[in-house]
Parts: sequence; structure tokens; C-alpha cells
Amino acid sequence: MISRPRHWASGVIFASPHSGSIYPDWFLADTRLSPEQIRSSEDAFVDRLIEPAPELGAVTICAQVPRCIVDLNRGSDEIDPLAVRGVPRHPLNQRTLAGLGVIPRVVSQGRPIFDQPIDRVEADRRINDYWRPYHQALTALIAEARAQFGQAILIDMHSMPADALLHLNEPRPDMVLGNRHGLSASARVTEAVTAALSEEGWSVRCNSPFSGAYICSAYGRPGKDVHVIQVEINRSLYMDEKSITPRPDFELFAERMSRVIRRLSGLQADSPTEPAIAAE
Repeated sequence: MISRPRHWASGVIFASPHSGSIYPDWFLADTRLSPEQIRSSEDAFVDRLIEPAPELGAVTICAQVPRCIVDLNRGSDEIDPLAVRGVPRHPLNQRTLAGLGVIPRVVSQGRPIFDQPIDRVEADRRINDYWRPYHQALTALIAEARAQFGQAILIDMHSMPADALLHLNEPRPDMVLGNRHGLSASARVTEAVTAALSEEGWSVRCNSPFSGAYICSAYGRPGKDVHVIQVEINRSLYMDEKSITPRPDFELFAERMSRVIRRLSGLQADSPTEPAIAAE
């Protein structure tokens, strides 16, 4: 779903590819997991956090399909042969080997979604019905931003379980930014996002433990004025992870996030006097 401002300020797009929460009956009938377990891989309420963006001058694009049906932050060819029948066992990346390909095999804590793999026909249907339309829309928005403003800045919003940070030394960050170690966004854009979050009192770490996944690598081309930053928010800051419900102070957190969005909606990738550092 795309929401547009009356006046698009500078080609900034906020995206939430993992907050989809429409679970079809055909899917729920087949999964072995409880509703709470199946939602554990969902970036719950991230779409609500970026909802003010159109009023503040930025575009939003939010998925409606749940991540456990098809993962929009994976390549369409990242298919796990243990999740889909009839797929050759070609070399796989670590995400896909872990069951987190475009058709996920597991949710958080490695819990299997189904008792057996799905057919390749069903996998192709999901990719064609959900994955391709989202990426066609995102590609079109980026092209439109570049044509209108000479730049596109995609801020790809996600959430991370609090236990994903347990292996890190204290203090653990509130937010983790990923820019593929400089390959998907310029230093200026990365610093601007870091500063906007830090001004709200949140601690920020860059590229550890998450440096950005498919969307960053597929779209981020700072040398061509397309910048992509992945933002991972510690879920415990705004929701109860066990019940998947907003915390009582959710609205206060959302107000702080809206101020971040306001600061970033008019972001320029290049300063008037100093060009952004671009890496390919």
C-alpha cells in the first residue's frame, strides 16, 4: 500500500516490507504454529510508526502480505530447497540456509512453519502475486523520485527481537542501521539518519549485527543518487514481544518517531558545498 503526501519534499520514501498482518485462511489452516508464534517474524506495528510520513512530506510503502508467506526483503531466487519441492540444491547464502529465504521455512527461534515443503507452483504463485507487485511499485517510486528530485532516499524500516542483541556487549543499541558498509547509502545520508535518531535519545549502531539485506543490495546505488538505509528498531522499546501488543507508552514512542520522520523528510543526499561520499 502506497501513501503519498500533498507535497513530496525531497524524494524520501519510508518502507515497511515486513509489517504485513493479513493472514489468509488457507495459510492458517496449514501452519503448525499458533497465531502468536506465526506472528513472531512480523515487524508488528512498524507500519503504524511510519504512518505520519505523508503528512510530513514523504511517501510510504507498506506490505500487507505477512513475511512468513513471502519475504519481500529477499531476492525472488533465494529459494530454500527444504521449504519448496523441486528446487535444485544450488549454492545458497546463509539466510536461505537458515530457512529465511523468499519462502520462509521457519519463524523466529527456528520454529518450522509447515510439516513439509510446499510445491514449486505454490511458491511461484506467492512470488508472482505478492513479491513482484511490491518490487514493481518500489522500483517505480524510486524512479519517480529520481526524475523529480535527482535523488531517491529509501528508509527501509524493520524491527528486531530484543534477544537478537543479547550476544553484543553492553550497552546494546536501540536501533541498528544497515548500509551494506557504505555500498547502499552515502556517508552523509547515513549520518543524517543516525543524527535524527540520536536526537531523540536512542542509541544507534551501524552495520552490526545487521548490515542490510536484499532491498539494500538491490536498490542502493549512491553513485546514481539512490540511497537505501535499513533501520532495525528494538521491539521491546514499543511492544510486548510475547503478546504482540503495543506497550502502554506506544504513542509516546510513535511521537518521537514522527519527529525523526519530520527531520528526514526533506533530506538532501548532497550538501551544497560538499558532495556525499558514494560507494558502489
